[in-house]
Amino acid sequence: MALLEVRDLKAYFFTTGGIVKAVDGVSFEIDRGEVLGLAGESGCGKTTIGHCIVNLLPKPAGRIVHGQIMFDGVDIATKSQIEMQEYRGARIAMVVQDPMSSLDPLFTIGSQISEAILSHKHMDQKQVLETVVELMEKVSIPAPRERIKEYPHQFSGGMRQRVVGAIALSCSPDLIIADEPTTSLDVTIQAQYLALLRSIQETEGMAMLFITHDLGIIAYLCTDLAVMYAGKIVEIGEVKDIYNGPAHPYTQALINSVSRVDMRVERLCGIGGAPPSLINLPPGCSFAPRCTQKIRLCEAEEFPPTVNISPRHQVRCWRYV
Repeated sequence: MALLEVRDLKAYFFTTGGIVKAVDGVSFEIDRGEVLGLAGESGCGKTTIGHCIVNLLPKPAGRIVHGQIMFDGVDIATKSQIEMQEYRGARIAMVVQDPMSSLDPLFTIGSQISEAILSHKHMDQKQVLETVVELMEKVSIPAPRERIKEYPHQFSGGMRQRVVGAIALSCSPDLIIADEPTTSLDVTIQAQYLALLRSIQETEGMAMLFITHDLGIIAYLCTDLAVMYAGKIVEIGEVKDIYNGPAHPYTQALINSVSRVDMRVERLCGIGGAPPSLINLPPGCSFAPRCTQKIRLCEAEEFPPTVNISPRHQVRCWRYV
């Protein structure tokens, strides 16, 4: 049994302008020790999936209208906010993309790392202190016993991101949701942070949902890849299978738009047009208006069904039906 199994998840935002179908029938699984990369353009619903899993959709506009989120055999989509407190931090942790929006400037680094430990673990103050120091050492923060008393503004952007990582790791969760954690980091620090994250994930054996728009990071860190477009997963499979043989025209366009050091090209391929409004999606395949390979069926009334290319490689495209 998979650690996390998302089944036909639909999460909508009910606004004055209409119903935003942010997540519209998404299904995937993550096994223990597996890292699933979730890729796609901004606004395709990646972060909303992460918020659904930890039950943090902004209320009252956002709500799950259909589907199941099975975590270790339990449907956590039906849990109340009080019941979810047993899962958040202890078994499911989330690393957000902007550490400045998640770290409280009024509290020391040590107090913020220890918050989850005090909520879920039975430890005295001395044990908590030692655990916090160990966590800071694990994420390579120098002089942790001195810096534990400092505030977020005294840390660089890279160090703040490591602190957020330490908070996520504080209770040794089974699943980490990393929502574009390297977006605010420069290239050098980004590489160091990814190497650290990969080392910790492999050592601890945690499952991870890594949300990003960077296909290079997915190739380095992830075992599987799910490509999202306009609220739906259009292709999913092992990273090596998708990179070697992308099936969906959108996945092909994403891969072709990334520069490669082993290949000289005169001009990178772009994706024409813009993503559709999630309030008023076009009929048939949502990518059809931008697709250079579309056929007549692509603009039919129904979205294409899932087709198995191989046992672990699936695509939703009329060209394969």
